[in-house]
Amino acid sequence: MKYLLLTRTERDELWSALETMPAFLLEQFGSLPAPQTTRPGPDGAFSPVEQCWHLADLEREGFAVRIRRLLSDTDPYLPDFDGDQVAKEREYRKRSLPEAIRAFRAARAANLVTLRAVPAAEWSRSGTQEGVGRVALCDLPHMMAEHDASHRAEIAAWSRRQ
Repeated sequence: MKYLLLTRTERDELWSALETMPAFLLEQFGSLPAPQTTRPGPDGAFSPVEQCWHLADLEREGFAVRIRRLLSDTDPYLPDFDGDQVAKEREYRKRSLPEAIRAFRAARAANLVTLRAVPAAEWSRSGTQEGVGRVALCDLPHMMAEHDASHRAEIAAWSRRQ
């Protein structure tokens, strides 16, 4: 319910942070030589291409699905998105970094359009997310921002080691 407790200024800052993540990825990784795009981060953290594909897939298959289900279903069960398993199955390191950034940018933009159109009375719609517990639609923008922040920190750690 954090979103509902935010001031107008805090909400604007949250939306801005969510909007800028695709540009951050492009700024950090857009000009990397190909060999660097697959170099893992510290302690086996995702490489740049893995970071970007993870964010794109989570945005489409995690957050977008949760948003849609919370808006359309009554008390839905929301499965977890196992990012590590998906990364292995989809072999992210063999994929295109620019394509990943484009996919993330499009998915994030679509999610923000959907969230910004949510009527005030719908923000409290809730369900149960596997591994998390009860979540309401109004929790998702903050969850998205927290996830972005964790990846920004991983990317900063990766950059320091290059």
